[in-house]
Amino acid sequence: MSFSECCAFLLLFVGSVYQSSTAPLEKLSDNKLCADVECAYAISLAIALEDYVAPDCRFINLKRDQTIYVYSKLLPAEGAGIFWSGSVYSDRYVDQMGIIGFFPGNYVNETYTFQHDTVKIPTTVAEFHCI
Repeated sequence: MSFSECCAFLLLFVGSVYQSSTAPLEKLSDNKLCADVECAYAISLAIALEDYVAPDCRFINLKRDQTIYVYSKLLPAEGAGIFWSGSVYSDRYVDQMGIIGFFPGNYVNETYTFQHDTVKIPTTVAEFHCI
């Protein structure tokens, strides 16, 4: 294989890996409930009931008794699971603080509601895109 053929192969390989690693994954829902139209404020505070290991980059890991700020609640399509998005808060897991991701709503118990009135807004493909 010549040098130019080798370089062409390498570029094609790197391009295909980059494209597959940045491609959007399955959209979990078409709509979500938020505290405001920009989904910038937390709806509620919750405590993790058990550990949860994130299956891919869209999700966050949860540890039992960890505090989670809930920012949105996905409205499931018929037969789909119910996922919420939020960010963990804990003195023990400082490296995870500020990372927002999805988790199953049945893995947490809401302990305090900041906003009772929620706004239904559509989700975007970008919300389910891994970087």
